[in-house]
Amino acid sequence: MVGPSSRDGDDPAVRVHPVLMAPGRPGRALPLRRRALTHVCVRSRPVLAAPSPRPAGGECRATGILPAGGCMAEFDDEGGSSAKRDRGARLLRVANVLRAHPDGIRVEDIAERVGISRRTAYRDLVALGGELGMPTWADGGRWGILDSAFLPPLKLTTSEAMAVVLAARLMVRYADKYDPDLASAFEKLAEGLPAPLSEHVERSLDVLQRARRDPAFIDHVHALTRAWAERRIVEIDYLPAGYEGRGRKGERRTVRPYLIEPSTQTHALYLIGWDEGRAGLRTFKIERIRAVTVTPRRFEPPEPGSVEMLLRQAWDIIADQPAVEVVLRFVPGVADRVAETIWHPTQRHERAADGSLLWRATVSGTIEVRLWVLSWGDEVEVLEPAALVEDVAATHRRALARLS
Repeated sequence: MVGPSSRDGDDPAVRVHPVLMAPGRPGRALPLRRRALTHVCVRSRPVLAAPSPRPAGGECRATGILPAGGCMAEFDDEGGSSAKRDRGARLLRVANVLRAHPDGIRVEDIAERVGISRRTAYRDLVALGGELGMPTWADGGRWGILDSAFLPPLKLTTSEAMAVVLAARLMVRYADKYDPDLASAFEKLAEGLPAPLSEHVERSLDVLQRARRDPAFIDHVHALTRAWAERRIVEIDYLPAGYEGRGRKGERRTVRPYLIEPSTQTHALYLIGWDEGRAGLRTFKIERIRAVTVTPRRFEPPEPGSVEMLLRQAWDIIADQPAVEVVLRFVPGVADRVAETIWHPTQRHERAADGSLLWRATVSGTIEVRLWVLSWGDEVEVLEPAALVEDVAATHRRALARLS
């Protein structure tokens, strides 16, 4: 849930319309399917949340093939399937799209917002009214839903709403592909915000909609998220990046998913987990995953906070390299800019008599920090480690040779 129902302070309350209620049945959540949706209580009012994982221990069945070629093993104690749970979540997203457009919205636009085909969007609209009894309406090619289907809004202060808007905006700026789940979150966020914030969210959603579609990537993220939540081991077909002197060759990896983490440098998502074949923590770029199989095998999670502590040492996302101390000297012209920003949690710096800045940090390897160092051009000098000194110098020599 997002924020408390009310809060003392000077900021006016901002209303956010979150979830569905059965029409004409105050205080009772929609019976989408037995145990398909989790009831969450906010001030004694049950509301619908996203589908929750089934308890462990049931019969295991293999169902379906992921679009990119990976199969997913399904585990359901009550005879249901992951596809049915996904359908319930999708219907909820469709209903929230309708709720965000009180004057109605075309089927084509619903399909684009949710990331489904026009035919699937039409079937979902019919299901909302026919199967779930939602008060939907259709008129002149536009579909809508009556306000009676929804709970009263939650409340956020303006400051709380602004914090959520900034977080969402940051996600959109770094998103290089369309994410229907992020779009759905934006639809809910825009509801009830003050006009300037709501308009900003809507513009952000318009930007997101222009991003390219990658259905295989979304399917892989969903599968990995489920495995992460249920602590199930995955098997992935992975295509590492090709580097100088090393070609690209697909590999089969067996991984315990510990974390899914975004990168600010590459604008990508990464799976961080224990690679059983290599007996160590590894980082996998999800865009390079060609297929995902969620297995019935479970794993014990790492010690609480241990993965996060490793990430603290990473410059960006790579935390599986030996720690190394990096020492740099920045020229006086950029010293203030470098000193005023926290680039890494372990950084320390001191001013020299000539105005230059001596900067230190202990990071996981030099693969990622190298790019940051190079971005400062001739305004930085690498002092340690020796391998990074030579790497940066060789890079500048190659660049000079190409320029000349």
